[in-house]
Amino acid sequence: MIPWLLAALSLCTPGTGLPPRHMDSIIRMVEALESPHANVTVTIADLALALGGCSTPGCRAVLGEPPHIPTAPPALNPDQWQLLTRLLHRDGAVLAPDGSTVALGPLLAGIAVGLRRAGEGPILNASVDPLFAVTIAEALGTSFLTARGGDGATLGPGGCWDDVDDPQNYTLLGPPSLVPDAVANGAMDGVLLGNRLAGDPIRLAKLLRDYYGTGNGTKEGRPPSSYRRRDFGVLAGPGKLEEEVLAMLRVLRVLPPTRELLEDVGAEEEVAIARRAARDFTERYVECPAIVPRCMWGARPYRGTPKPLSLPLGSVYIHHTFSPGAPCRSFAACARAMRAMQRFHQDTRGWDDIGYSFVVGSDGYVYQGRGWHWVGAHTKGYNSRGYGVGYIGDFSAAPPDADTIALVRDELLPCAVRAGRLRHNYTVRGHRQMGHTDCPGESLFREIETWRGFV
Repeated sequence: MIPWLLAALSLCTPGTGLPPRHMDSIIRMVEALESPHANVTVTIADLALALGGCSTPGCRAVLGEPPHIPTAPPALNPDQWQLLTRLLHRDGAVLAPDGSTVALGPLLAGIAVGLRRAGEGPILNASVDPLFAVTIAEALGTSFLTARGGDGATLGPGGCWDDVDDPQNYTLLGPPSLVPDAVANGAMDGVLLGNRLAGDPIRLAKLLRDYYGTGNGTKEGRPPSSYRRRDFGVLAGPGKLEEEVLAMLRVLRVLPPTRELLEDVGAEEEVAIARRAARDFTERYVECPAIVPRCMWGARPYRGTPKPLSLPLGSVYIHHTFSPGAPCRSFAACARAMRAMQRFHQDTRGWDDIGYSFVVGSDGYVYQGRGWHWVGAHTKGYNSRGYGVGYIGDFSAAPPDADTIALVRDELLPCAVRAGRLRHNYTVRGHRQMGHTDCPGESLFREIETWRGFV
């Protein structure tokens, strides 16, 4: 493998007792650098470039050689400097308040482009959109190039932190690609925040706090970062992402470090690679919802031996949890609700695990219960025939908000069909149709009567 690609394969290294790898730690550094008493001119974006946040050939072709910063800025204490250095030299991932994991490299590269577009520095290559080039286009192009012939992953996987309160170590949940979920999140955020900065060069600390909902009173609400997939899709389509991946491949073709990647790639194949990369990324990260894995919400182990489902399934059964009765609107609140339901199902009901296949929060995320492959305990007599999807809350009097409804109706179910987990002619039913219960509540039931596949 080409040497400059090697660093992208590792997201985290063993914890060292440094500040938590949380977005709030990064924002505190930004605040320190922006303080009127700091007497420094360096920005967090400059530091990112200097410490390796723009180390790939394509990124350097757009933003130039990184600035030289020989010593730690006095505004940062030794622990902050060490953490930042490790993050940008090695794994680069931090935990955001919405429960997502964000790679700093593409995030800060996008911010650097936004600042330069606002008049704070040059952009060197006019043949590409620099905002897409340094965040996602190069990473996507090289990932799909190196995986030609079917060898190796092209996107994903996700992963889990050792401790969501003091995140230090992040473990991938499958074979790594050059665009794991953390890089995808960082790239989408880099595009969105870089675009915002280009048009409105506000202070970075405020930009980051407002976007991630860190320490600004939105902890119990839904932060803008939870809408990253929707908002990125607006900027990246239709056809924009494919266009930019193709443009970046043509830049890489003439750069000495990357020529060998494209030596035997003709023009038609180049176009096909860009099309596939853009299509697969869009399907996975824009059209499908993010699913929070069990290890992130703190699930207990499954008791016993799970029974496999025979896919694709033909049905989806919609539930509401009733208790907890209030919708959860933050990662912390939804994770607590998941743990409470699992305890109730295991300790009181005597089930092997939480009963639902998936659970839907009002924070913009789907939470993995038993998942795609294992029989649940959600709809007696029908658990092996369909997925049980439960909305957190009591929806007898009012339905979930429109965004939370759409998370299942417009995203989860179509994605399950594309992935071969659900038949294209699937049916949707409310729990009450399958047994003696009011579930999923009168209001939610009236809503799902309007869904495709309801019978």
